Amino acid sequence: MNIKNTLSILGLLFILIGCDSTPKEKWLLGFEKTAINPIMKSDTSFEFHDPILDTLVQWQKADVFNPGAIVKNDTVFMLFRAEDNPKAILGERTSRIGLAYSLNGIDFTKYSEPVLFPTNDKFKQWDYPGGIEDPRVVETPEGTYIMLYTSWNKDVARLSSAYSTDLKKWTKNGPVFQKATNGKFLDIWSKSGSMVTELVDGRLKAKKIDGKYVMYWGELFVNVATSEDGLNWEPTLDDQGELLHSFKPTLNDFDSHLTEPGPPALYTENGILLLYNGKNLSGEGATNQVPEGTYCGGQVLFDKNDPTKVLDRLATPFICPSLPHEVTGQYASGTTFIEGLVYFKDKWFLYYGTADSMVGLAIREN
Repeated sequence: MNIKNTLSILGLLFILIGCDSTPKEKWLLGFEKTAINPIMKSDTSFEFHDPILDTLVQWQKADVFNPGAIVKNDTVFMLFRAEDNPKAILGERTSRIGLAYSLNGIDFTKYSEPVLFPTNDKFKQWDYPGGIEDPRVVETPEGTYIMLYTSWNKDVARLSSAYSTDLKKWTKNGPVFQKATNGKFLDIWSKSGSMVTELVDGRLKAKKIDGKYVMYWGELFVNVATSEDGLNWEPTLDDQGELLHSFKPTLNDFDSHLTEPGPPALYTENGILLLYNGKNLSGEGATNQVPEGTYCGGQVLFDKNDPTKVLDRLATPFICPSLPHEVTGQYASGTTFIEGLVYFKDKWFLYYGTADSMVGLAIREN
């Protein structure tokens, strides 16, 4: 049996089984990939005058993937990562954030130009030449939108923030840790900010706990940070003043290499539910349940009174690569990189990147 057939069977099992014998009310399970999948691809027809290069670029020419999403006025808005140069190797392209909208959550119309991108500003030192990557987006109770994204200067990846009132015009705030602890963590490798949200009147809104916003972040490990404004963050530290790793990889399991936060986390009566991306190791410590290097989606539950404390972990991934475009492309080992989650028309819509190349969708009935 070839790898694609094996992955297809695994993917079907994950959909049908969902988890082990752990009580299901703790988890978001039962996601099914849509019949139309992928729902978004690269496109050479979109051009943009790059302010740094001072020339037109086909900003979606290479790949379109890793989207954040939010609901506004009964419409799903997707903020997606687009790369421009198909000839460049993985990690060597310039990324920009595009905006698209959909009335059914599946068929999207793109705006013609990116809404967040490297330019000749004070943030260029962090944003260029690699660009702006992997947005997660939340709405505050006051109606402001906050985007957490990766600034990539091809030296150090830095988690950064921006805000908007309309999703189209964004104001950059720069690296989220630049003001914390006298800048101690400004130059560390940081990615993937997942703010805690709560479902209020059918809409996900950013949630404060003990008067502060809470964010899960990191790549190899899941760390925690808190914030007054959602833009500038204080990382949670251990007794030695170093980063507190609240959730770590599990050897010989699907997340043996890394645990990286996915969409904005969910505050529930059972705890804070974080959907995360787990990567399998290659070689010693890897599991044979999924191919080496594969990214699957997992779920972990934190204490809502102590967001650094893990209560439970879903033993089985709930989504894995199973479709041909999820195991080919930039990242051929296989990726269902979950990043956007919305509650829309009484359903959960989960948007993910496929092999760093396209956008996929899975839906869960409420």
